[in-house]
Amino acid sequence: MSKVYQKPTKFQTKLFINGKFVDGVLKKTIPVINPASEELICEIAEATEQDVELAIDAAEAAFPIWSKLPQRDRTEYLLKLASLLEANKEEFIALESLNNGKPLEGATFDINDVIGHLRYYAGWADKITGKSFSSLDQQIFYTRREPYGVVGLISPWNFPLMMAEWKYAPALAAGNCIVLKPSEVTPLTVLRLCELVNEAGFPPGVFNVVPGYGHVAGVAITHSKRISKISFTGSSLVGRKILEASSKTNIKKVVLELGGKSPVVVFPDADLDKAAEVAWYGCMFNMGQSCDAGTRLFVHEDVYDKLLQKLKDYEQNVVIGDSFEVQNSNHGPLVSKLQFDRVMNYITHAKEVEKLECVMGGEKWGNKGYFIKPTIFVNVDENSKLAREEIFGPVLVVLKPWKTFDEVIKRANDTSYGLAAYAVTQNAGNVERFVREVKAGSFYINQGALSAHQMPFGGYKESGFGKDNGEEGLLEYTQLKSVYYSLPNPMV
Repeated sequence: MSKVYQKPTKFQTKLFINGKFVDGVLKKTIPVINPASEELICEIAEATEQDVELAIDAAEAAFPIWSKLPQRDRTEYLLKLASLLEANKEEFIALESLNNGKPLEGATFDINDVIGHLRYYAGWADKITGKSFSSLDQQIFYTRREPYGVVGLISPWNFPLMMAEWKYAPALAAGNCIVLKPSEVTPLTVLRLCELVNEAGFPPGVFNVVPGYGHVAGVAITHSKRISKISFTGSSLVGRKILEASSKTNIKKVVLELGGKSPVVVFPDADLDKAAEVAWYGCMFNMGQSCDAGTRLFVHEDVYDKLLQKLKDYEQNVVIGDSFEVQNSNHGPLVSKLQFDRVMNYITHAKEVEKLECVMGGEKWGNKGYFIKPTIFVNVDENSKLAREEIFGPVLVVLKPWKTFDEVIKRANDTSYGLAAYAVTQNAGNVERFVREVKAGSFYINQGALSAHQMPFGGYKESGFGKDNGEEGLLEYTQLKSVYYSLPNPMV
């Protein structure tokens, strides 16, 4: 990017409960680390069970006010918040890049998405309707949609502000009040947003933010009997625990967006320049820290070697480094030491135990920060750990070449996940069969992953259930009532 951004130096660090910034009840704090330098950015207040309870108290008290507002009023609040975010956009871009480590270009995309997404759901607030059915025997049947009340939202660290907004915008538009737990690793943009929530004039208690550890604040949210619905984005392991918590408490509604191991299938008729672009960015975007990343590459035997060479050529376009220090950096650090170590363990295992062929990267970059070079392994067998498990880093796994359509469909489906799938082909018949037979929630044909406000996003199989985005994402935050109404006899 040509614009020069200043590294932020001021941060909001407190919990946001009932419209006020407060310390945690137990006065505990959490260090927030710059992943590009491994230096301390600041310390934030840690939310514990007591703080979550206070946030639920505030949300319960605000719900009768917020849910009974004219729908158009909720529209205006969300539009005001979007406008304030747009007015402070450059600050949020810099803050997201600093806290998460993603290049400024990626942070710019994220913040622009949040602004547009907020306005999209602002437009939905006054369009929540039921259906009616008339009968000849003096009866009317109708349905009405109502908010749940207090909903718990748990958002991840890979798209900190964007994934949080994918949840709170439809929840608020539908009339719910929220208790949001952003990742303790990347809380800074969400906490800064709370200042804009107050500036926009939201009633106290509608919007509450309690960053804390998953095993403390997260457990308090998922186990609360006063929370009626949970939306979670994160690992499949934690998703299972949330389902268990729901079953043991109040059978709260749960929406889960979990892991992925998405296939990228390159057909023999593919434009190979386009195929290389899709395969590269489908995996390396956001340093591979994306649930719908295309991390399993299936290439037809006729074009296998040619595509591998084109992928290797992409290495010369990689600019690694801290976006505040390296002009036009397009590959940043992983988000934390924990994630860095996890990904490096996969790479080491692939090299030293499985003896897989690494044709690019496979090592740390630089003397500081959690940087890993873009990495490609080739001729990988389906039973490899690298091919079976979600790595969540810049590691592209190129499987052994495929020969027949039946074969590649079977291999693409040979995973416990089903979040997304990619295909590169010029044949519409290939596309139709691929979409019909591969088990996944989102399909990207001749392009990388794309977020569109109107398009529902969610997975098959162990990638979870329920949807974010689109009308379907809004309806996830409503309950449906059916009403049977016997009419009095008409007056004569």
